[in-house]
Amino acid sequence: MIARIWKGKTKIAHAEAYEEFMNERAVPDYSNTKGFVKLLFLKRIDEQFAHFELITFWDNLEVIKNFAGEDYEKAKYYPEDQDFLLEFPEKVTHFEVFQEY
Repeated sequence: MIARIWKGKTKIAHAEAYEEFMNERAVPDYSNTKGFVKLLFLKRIDEQFAHFELITFWDNLEVIKNFAGEDYEKAKYYPEDQDFLLEFPEKVTHFEVFQEY
């Protein structure tokens, strides 16, 4: 199994709306992709920003291409992300899951 990790941040005032957007638009997109296993969507708010970390789990690297395309290390964004995100990291990180408990 492969974990795909993306990080982003919004203004604190946009955090709740971004959560709603992700639940309505992105989560169904992930979950309807062949090879998707599960996801964890994390949030941390500090004095300035809402930080998000999305960890998706996939059967293997090949099925990640079903979601992300041939350049599977490239981050995938939706047009609506322009309304929320302050930065757009180009790449995501992948890890092989060697133990799950």
